[in-house]
Amino acid sequence: MNGNLVPKAVFFTSGIGRNREKLSSFELSLRNAGIHRYNLVNVSSIYPPKCKIISREEGLKMLSPGQIVFTVMASNSSNEPYRVISASVGCAIPKDENLYGYLSEHHGFGEDKKTAGDYAEDLAAYMLATTLGIVDEDDIEWDAKKDVWKLNDKIVRTTNETVVASVGEDRRWTNVVAAAVFIT
Repeated sequence: MNGNLVPKAVFFTSGIGRNREKLSSFELSLRNAGIHRYNLVNVSSIYPPKCKIISREEGLKMLSPGQIVFTVMASNSSNEPYRVISASVGCAIPKDENLYGYLSEHHGFGEDKKTAGDYAEDLAAYMLATTLGIVDEDDIEWDAKKDVWKLNDKIVRTTNETVVASVGEDRRWTNVVAAAVFIT
């Protein structure tokens, strides 16, 4: 082994957990997402070159309980009645598979699934677009520039994994988690 931990594959997952205890609601959201059996290590937002997106089912088969697993994870929680919470991971992949892409995490309040997912996806694409020189990183109005990167042939794919939940009137902690889970 050469110590190279560059992931070769990634899968996306999300989950919701509810419990009277905040920590337990987080654990239950991980269970719902199928990633509770692993020692999760949060990493920054680089989508590795030549990394392939696989299904959650395929990815889970490649992992063992207790394994250290690298993730880009968004998590959000609340116990405020009727509060809408979201967690989203956006992804932007360059056309040239030898280049790296970006993942982004978004933790929102009061947003529907489309709004939260679009925001995370756009953020990842913006970060990739600035790296590729498509838009200027000092341009603070990135939302106005998204048509530029959407039309540019240097970005081949954007996607997101998003989950939204509403806290019940019972004030039980509600946790949402979205994750990109790397397979090394």
